[in-house]
Amino acid sequence: MPLYPLRFEPIFKSMLWGGRRLPEFVRRPAPSDHPVGEAWVLSDVDGNLSVVTNGPLAGKTLREVIAADPVGVFGKHVPPDGRFPLLLKFIDAKQELSVQVHPNDEQAVKLKGPGHRGKTEAWVILDADPDTSAIYAGLHAGTTADHFRDALSIGTVPEALHSFTPTVGDCVFLEAGTVHAIGADILLFEVQQTSDITFRLYDWERGDAKTGKPRELHVEHGLACTDFARGPVTPATPVRDGECDQLVKCRYFSLHHRHADRPFTVGCAGECRVVVCIQGGGTIAGERVEMGDVLLLPAAVGDVPALPDSTMRVLECGLM
Repeated sequence: MPLYPLRFEPIFKSMLWGGRRLPEFVRRPAPSDHPVGEAWVLSDVDGNLSVVTNGPLAGKTLREVIAADPVGVFGKHVPPDGRFPLLLKFIDAKQELSVQVHPNDEQAVKLKGPGHRGKTEAWVILDADPDTSAIYAGLHAGTTADHFRDALSIGTVPEALHSFTPTVGDCVFLEAGTVHAIGADILLFEVQQTSDITFRLYDWERGDAKTGKPRELHVEHGLACTDFARGPVTPATPVRDGECDQLVKCRYFSLHHRHADRPFTVGCAGECRVVVCIQGGGTIAGERVEMGDVLLLPAAVGDVPALPDSTMRVLECGLM
């Protein structure tokens, strides 16, 4: 069956720090009255497989689509395990997320076993409150594991974290091993390796509303995976790349941003791309898209036209 631009059903995640914006943002009903922290819009994580919602492949999981035609999906660069290597999501943080860190590939295999990936990720800020929002990314220069243990023991962890007030459009690139946290009142897009390994280092001295108890911390694993030489992380500087801005290019993915009010092209012949609409609307390859919509463009589809209604902002993720 010929491949075509694919849509998927969002997978909502209830989180104690979540808000109420994501169901409306992706135009899907909320699964319950609980706060929704994340909407996974493209996932090949075990137990959370994205399901196609459009065209002849509707009802198939992303993994089934890949298994049926891996070259059609990925082109020449089919991942050795045949799984989609990226997880894409929207995050609505009403409260601060825990201070956390993710392992790199080698550490993930050592700690969790063969087949596990590390987690390098990037965020794009979609909304933030200039009075209450903060991004915590990296540690102050000179912070060591011993310094961090001391901060944990006396409750001064926030003082060890580099932070800044985010603005809409900021892109934050976080290599595995970077200590980080998303602050309160922030809506963002995230692209990451397909991994769900998170080590909590600090949780703002709060308890889980459901249990009344503090959430589990993973201090030893977290400190073992922390790159203390990295230092503070600031927003990425966009690099002009043709008619769009390159936000990130790393060994796992590329991320570009385009802001246009006239026809343009997305996708690339022979390469798999994912297009995320973050403002406005229009059509892409004849598919109607609005804010919050995500389209997977298999390699077999190649480049396709995008026709904005007026002004449309899109993010385009490429696989490396």
